[in-house]
Amino acid sequence: MATSVVASKIFRLPKKMASNQLPEFPSDQKSFELKNVVGNIKSSYTPQAVTANAPTSEKISQSISNSPLANYVPLFVMLPLGVITRENEFPDQATMERRLTELRKAGVDGVMVDVWWGVIEAKGPKQYNWNSYKRLFQVVQKCGLRIQAIMSFHQCGGNIGDAVYIPLPEWVLAIGEGDKDIFYTNRFGNRNPEYLSLGVDNLPIFRGRTAIEMYRDFMQSFRDEMVDLLESETIMDIEVGLGPAGEMRYPSYPQDQGWKFPGIGEFQCYDKYMKREFKDIAAKAGHPEWDLPDDTGTYNDTPEKTGFFSANGTYLSEKGKFFLTWYSNKLIEHGDQILDEANKVFQGCSVRLSIKVSGIHWWYTDNSHACELTSGYYNVKGRDGYRPVARMISSHYATLNFTCLEMINSEQPADAKSAPEQLVQQVLSGGWVENVDIAGENALSRYDRKGYNQILLNVRPNGVNKYGPPKYKMVGVTYLRLSDELFESKNFKIFKQFVKKMHADMDYMREMTDVPILRRSKSKIPIEKLLEATEPIKPISWNNVTDMSVGGPFADFLDNILDKFFILK
Repeated sequence: MATSVVASKIFRLPKKMASNQLPEFPSDQKSFELKNVVGNIKSSYTPQAVTANAPTSEKISQSISNSPLANYVPLFVMLPLGVITRENEFPDQATMERRLTELRKAGVDGVMVDVWWGVIEAKGPKQYNWNSYKRLFQVVQKCGLRIQAIMSFHQCGGNIGDAVYIPLPEWVLAIGEGDKDIFYTNRFGNRNPEYLSLGVDNLPIFRGRTAIEMYRDFMQSFRDEMVDLLESETIMDIEVGLGPAGEMRYPSYPQDQGWKFPGIGEFQCYDKYMKREFKDIAAKAGHPEWDLPDDTGTYNDTPEKTGFFSANGTYLSEKGKFFLTWYSNKLIEHGDQILDEANKVFQGCSVRLSIKVSGIHWWYTDNSHACELTSGYYNVKGRDGYRPVARMISSHYATLNFTCLEMINSEQPADAKSAPEQLVQQVLSGGWVENVDIAGENALSRYDRKGYNQILLNVRPNGVNKYGPPKYKMVGVTYLRLSDELFESKNFKIFKQFVKKMHADMDYMREMTDVPILRRSKSKIPIEKLLEATEPIKPISWNNVTDMSVGGPFADFLDNILDKFFILK
């Protein structure tokens, strides 16, 4: 294939443009050398010019070198959880269209949407109804926005910020009535129907299908029904749900079972299927006497109140390390299997696959990292629990989407031993070392300049490079979420400034959300190779503040003065 053909497909020069015609860019980008950019794309993108395992962002950066456009980071907005209702209805299309239009005018690149398994396949196995989502996606397309679609195989309800309730499909819950062990279970026998236990991933107990097969069939139906939106590249990101809240983790801190911040949470592996597997693997390792731990405390304990997480606790013993390795490996294998199926389904589409990793920042500075451990991230001193995840997803050409980008250490209570800033730096650094594209989200709604500036710092931790690509940058951020409060005058004014700074002070450009055609996954990486990535690395250096600030206390002061002026007037 000719180099120019490869370049035009991968980097999406504007359609209907003659090969010798330059695209139009905003007039304020006078330093942007268009001929150099197009020339670079046509002449320098060859298989030899770019490292084979380089992430998408690196390839794009190399092809638009010497251009400030390389600093542009797309900004998406997450739509309300119940934009499509539990009854599979799209109730307020007119209002949604108005709001999407406002987002587009503000320069927003696209939206993220939960596509609920419990809504689409509610009536019975393989009885999919996509009508309401098609209507929603067509409205998004009409408004000129792109779509990140979450394959939401979890329940909505029971987590922080869940304002609606959408359970798993009723027929799946009915199977659970006869076999409660299909659900995650803590050591006291409490079941959590938020997501199916990893123990049933490969068991054909769902009307002849395994859990993995149900997820695969759902994604295949999505591709078949949304073919027009995929071909038009309106849908450009498929985030594969891998657990509660769509995150790759165990449901270790469920609010509907009484958990409160900053509780350590509880392990969720006490269903009969997980118990059986642990006993089998322990016996093969020469320890048939080992059982699942029974000294781990309860949801709202602190580490020192437990035998497992306390100083010199069980987690440091041979048995504890064996358990934690198995528990975290199960989560990695779960993600690996589903991503492989997703890659098969969407191979050949111009989409990015992604998964979400949760930002569990409390107890991060405690030696035990207790809540990270109960959630499935075996991340302690001397062992990196996140880089193996990044290495796994690299084999599927997927993106790691990390949460809590807005959080600041000083805003957290001291007794939580929280360090979100260091956690973000660890996870992002590990992902970049593993040549993985990194995206992110804010964990909680923020409308203030301080929160936005923290996100902007993490997006480009070493700042903007006006002569070309920054040293490090994320491939996108999804803002949580569209709401009445966001559209309040003062909040939306600051938000629009945030969008502009995400774009490095450049105007909206649709081409910056183009993605290459998804290739088939590489060969499966053996678990032994994945675990080599547990070796800790030194995080990259972060600037102290962002060089793309939306303002600080003085800007807030001026806003308050203007607000009072207009109120008096």
